[in-house]
Amino acid sequence: MPRMWTSVRRHWKPWLAGVITLVLGVTVVAPFVFIHFIEGPPPASLSLGASTPAATARTAVAAASPSAPAATNLSGTYAIASGSEVEYRVTETLFGQSTTAVGISTTVKGSFTLQGTIVTAATFTVPLATVHSNESLRDNQFDTRIMDVADHPDAVFRLTSPVQLGSIPAVDAIVNEQVTGTLTMHGVTRSLAFTLQAEYTGASVKVSGSIPITFADWDIQNPSGGPAEVGDSGTMEFLLTLSR
Repeated sequence: MPRMWTSVRRHWKPWLAGVITLVLGVTVVAPFVFIHFIEGPPPASLSLGASTPAATARTAVAAASPSAPAATNLSGTYAIASGSEVEYRVTETLFGQSTTAVGISTTVKGSFTLQGTIVTAATFTVPLATVHSNESLRDNQFDTRIMDVADHPDAVFRLTSPVQLGSIPAVDAIVNEQVTGTLTMHGVTRSLAFTLQAEYTGASVKVSGSIPITFADWDIQNPSGGPAEVGDSGTMEFLLTLSR
């Protein structure tokens, strides 16, 4: 009998070691490889500060010529132009490995109205069915269980208080302005305030901003699903180009 148990233990130990190795591979190594080598790093945040080489060149010129004059009259209505983006960013944890999930839409509609140095009105709409990440499973969850896009197809921002610019900024100067409005998503409309960055390039106006989103405020259930864990909040970012 002792010899039999010794034999069983001798064969049981390698089997247990193999199971432990397999579990570690599935729960630790596989997520690490997927996040860091297959999925890759998330795209950079949308910001006027993280500009393209062309924008960097403009900034350098503006720095070398700080006296670049402001336009005398920019009054009018400015509509969304190509190159505009809106995205969500949330932190996902997969078996202890963290990554940033990003969904992007380049289909943005809307405009703002400038009278003198006052932004009197602004409305921007994103069709949520156009928001896509690098994972089809994540997109399917976003469209159905999370955002219920069929019943609530759009996210809409409306300005509720005029923005007093004070003066027209110089060309390529980036200014910060406090903005107050409403954001409608998932059938819920809530007031919010955030800081917006704006830049007049001489040919168009660019604006960017980052809005913290607590899911429960818009009756959005926690996006966690399967092995992926997500917290109770995320961020909506935008970088818009508008032409008069």
